[in-house]
Amino acid sequence: MIEVRNLVKKYGNHTAVNGLTFTVEDGKVYGFLGPNGAGKSTTMNMMIGYLSATSGEIIINGHNIFEEPEEAKKCVGYLPEIPPLYMDMTVKEYLTFVADLKKVPRKERKKAVEEAMAMTNITDMANRMIMHLSKGYKQRVGLSQAILGYPEIIILDEPMVGLDPKQIIEMREVIKKLSEKHTIILSSHIMQEIKAVCDHILIINKGELAAQGTPEELAGTLQGRQEVMLTVKGSQSQTDEVLKYVKNIFKREFKPSEEEGTTNVLIYAEKNEDIRESIFKAFAKSALSILGMSAYSKNLEDIFLEITSKEDKKLLSRKPKNDEKTTESEEVTAEEAAEDSEAVEQENQKESEE
Repeated sequence: MIEVRNLVKKYGNHTAVNGLTFTVEDGKVYGFLGPNGAGKSTTMNMMIGYLSATSGEIIINGHNIFEEPEEAKKCVGYLPEIPPLYMDMTVKEYLTFVADLKKVPRKERKKAVEEAMAMTNITDMANRMIMHLSKGYKQRVGLSQAILGYPEIIILDEPMVGLDPKQIIEMREVIKKLSEKHTIILSSHIMQEIKAVCDHILIINKGELAAQGTPEELAGTLQGRQEVMLTVKGSQSQTDEVLKYVKNIFKREFKPSEEEGTTNVLIYAEKNEDIRESIFKAFAKSALSILGMSAYSKNLEDIFLEITSKEDKKLLSRKPKNDEKTTESEEVTAEEAAEDSEAVEQENQKESEE
């Protein structure tokens, strides 16, 4: 289990992560969503111990990542957006090397490598040079290194990027297979993939947790009214006349119809009861026939856009303090600043050693 408590990460006057708090329970697949510059990668880099936090805590299976990094990191496998591969090694050589780095006992190393390859369906590629593999197989090799050492938690940053539709389907199946034994946190911009594999969704915006829950819970929260699409055999005026007598309808929008003699109308109604039964009874009493009727529900794209736009309006309505002023360019490149600062630290360390 992972507990993130009041996590804050600042770069000068810019706050990339602002008081983030959430819990990741065992045995579930979590989708981590957010627009570019929202702080997703910064948060994940702190969760794996690559970046320090300005304040706050990250507890992984009882170990504080900042106080007990070695114990906490044993519990986590990580696949960054660009897999850390050595192109001049074979798949088996590379995974054996990674197992050594992760301190997998020598007598268990061969078995661990074979199991990782089997889990990601790359056993047939064991003796192939990584440089000769397709993008999809390279992603699988990166996923194999993440699960070596049997970590309870696997964090995947944009694992579908650059894959073709067939490879995306294959990667989806691999992730589902891994979820049987691992807790998974998946960051992606591909909404249908998040919906296809995730049990729970965390939406982050401007470094803050904007919403969380299952796709159904998020849709239920935002769906404050009923929306029903109705197709009637009859004119617009006839349809409108019948709908006037249906209670709880507060808005009607007539839509273009390609079929002659029919009318399409989008009906908005209060959510206290299912309006479809009342509509059916009203038209049953008239001379008009209902050719189609379906309830409209928000998809994940609608949910994501609505939540992030609401949060943006809240943030814009706040009056910033002098030390909170940031430019648009700073917001977009905050996560890049993390990489830059890390590179500077490494360069300074190298120079001091020389």
